[in-house]
Amino acid sequence: MRWSSASSKLERSAMTDRKSVLITGASAGIGAAAARRAASQGFNVGIGYRTDQSGAAKTARDVEAEGCKAVLLQGDIGNPSDIKRIFAEHTTAFGGLDAFVNNAGCVSFASRIEDISPERLADMININLTGAFLAAGEAVRAMATRHGGKGGVIVNISSAAARLGGANQYADYAAAKGGIDTLTTALAMENAEDGIRVVGIRPGIIDTEIHGKGGQPNRAHELAHIVPLKRPGTADEIGKTIAFLISDDASYITGTTIDVTGGR
Repeated sequence: MRWSSASSKLERSAMTDRKSVLITGASAGIGAAAARRAASQGFNVGIGYRTDQSGAAKTARDVEAEGCKAVLLQGDIGNPSDIKRIFAEHTTAFGGLDAFVNNAGCVSFASRIEDISPERLADMININLTGAFLAAGEAVRAMATRHGGKGGVIVNISSAAARLGGANQYADYAAAKGGIDTLTTALAMENAEDGIRVVGIRPGIIDTEIHGKGGQPNRAHELAHIVPLKRPGTADEIGKTIAFLISDDASYITGTTIDVTGGR
């Protein structure tokens, strides 16, 4: 939500004294779970979303129920000008940035590699890698001490598909997420001395809405038998991991990507 005209200066000051996190793709699934968990740790939250305003508003209500402030940040992670605006609006609302969760992404329908069109491949790379890459750069400009920031944390959401390949399903998505793993390593090495920790998470088979968007709404449960724990993970389990990584409890973790896959 935006600041209301009725907010007092004192109330606004108290809210901006909290740490803040910007989360892309926070209208549902992993992003929404991360927002709730971050708020439970006292973070104000910038809720990035593209089209699902009602979902983003629900996430905002969940954040505010924890006594924290939420701001809705509409924009397309595939559009560089939207990325810049989202970060500017977050900084205006909260006076700075302490953590960034690079979560927005998309999948398409299951396909073999030879059947993936140039247009689909361009979309997958633009949203899942190029947009995330540019967003990470904006986070660095907002947080790195060499740019006048006070440091912070970047969490890049990758996928187990980056290791497993996504054969017969989403090889284009998997390839983009492999790029995210490389980005995590490079960002961490470049920014360690400027106060920024960079970590990645590779979720496995997680029961979220993204499977339905790829035409397989029951995919997580149908594939549970191939997971050593014999069940899909939940968005909240990824949210808990994100909340840990942006907390001071993870202060010596950087330059690595963590599998949250039920053993797969």
